[in-house]
Amino acid sequence: MAKKTINKKQVGKCMEEKSKRWTGCQCGMGGAYFLGFIGAAVYFISSSVGFWAGVVGFLKALVWPAFVVYGLLKFLGL
Repeated sequence: MAKKTINKKQVGKCMEEKSKRWTGCQCGMGGAYFLGFIGAAVYFISSSVGFWAGVVGFLKALVWPAFVVYGLLKFLGL
């Protein structure tokens, strides 16, 4: 079986194009998700009555987009 040679210029060009394509695409949504997480954590933890309810509130804050989508679909009647 013949050994394949890798052209380093082609690999570098591919990686360069890939990095250009993804630059700046996802950085804004991470901040929005983090602010939503903080807001959800404050809401769920402040409405809890005990320690374990606060822990459950923190876990709910991690998956708050699921609650948003569920509420939206319920509102739309789907």
